[in-house]
Amino acid sequence: MQPNQRHSQVGIDRFIRLNWLEHTACLCLAGNEVPAVKVALQEYLKGAFRCDATKVRNSLDKTITILMKIWVRPPGELRPLQREGLKLISQLPCEEHIAVHWGQACAVYPFWGAIAAHVGRLLRLQRTVTAAQVQRRMQEQYGERDTVFRATRRVLQSFVDWGVLKEPPEEKGVYTPGVSLTVNRIELIAWLAEAFLRTHQNSSVPLGTILNSTSFFPFALSSISADQLVAASRQLSILRNGLDQDFIMLVKRL
Repeated sequence: MQPNQRHSQVGIDRFIRLNWLEHTACLCLAGNEVPAVKVALQEYLKGAFRCDATKVRNSLDKTITILMKIWVRPPGELRPLQREGLKLISQLPCEEHIAVHWGQACAVYPFWGAIAAHVGRLLRLQRTVTAAQVQRRMQEQYGERDTVFRATRRVLQSFVDWGVLKEPPEEKGVYTPGVSLTVNRIELIAWLAEAFLRTHQNSSVPLGTILNSTSFFPFALSSISADQLVAASRQLSILRNGLDQDFIMLVKRL
């Protein structure tokens, strides 16, 4: 899939639990081949899809396709990000894995990142966010289609499952901030910076824009220099703009 297609398509239209992605990544780290991962996910998820009806089987298959596209068979240009992401998961404490799963989901499915950016932007302006507000902005961006409506609803449900949003039972469709993770590790911040650039179609972005991106609303990225960032990643380089602003860009491969 060409990058522009990835950025224009919805793609992720299923409810995705955080522990499903964690299990998928662990299957990869264990050295399983693609067919074995698929079989293992079918066995792992069968309890979540209890009925044998065709509709449910299709839903299970689509969910597995999304999980595998994120961590097993990402688009070609995202394979370096995937490899480094899996390496981070193998090294970081479990509580920090959420940031890696988040960045990879944003990069593989920019639709996920777009919803995150709208939610984060709204949360900076007000204490709560409604599903209707996010739906309106996503349909302005992706079109007024049933697919966009359903996918947005499922991604928001996923955010609640991940704990980054809270939805009180008495106020369905009204969200407040959930858990927030401070990210201090330079290697993780550098990886998230690459994920940001892969998520968006920007050739270069000011460092501050990345560190303060609303698409990373569940995380507080520590302030670091551009030199520290590129020293931690072979995928990033600096574009100096005068004396007071550094832009971060992806390294161009021949």
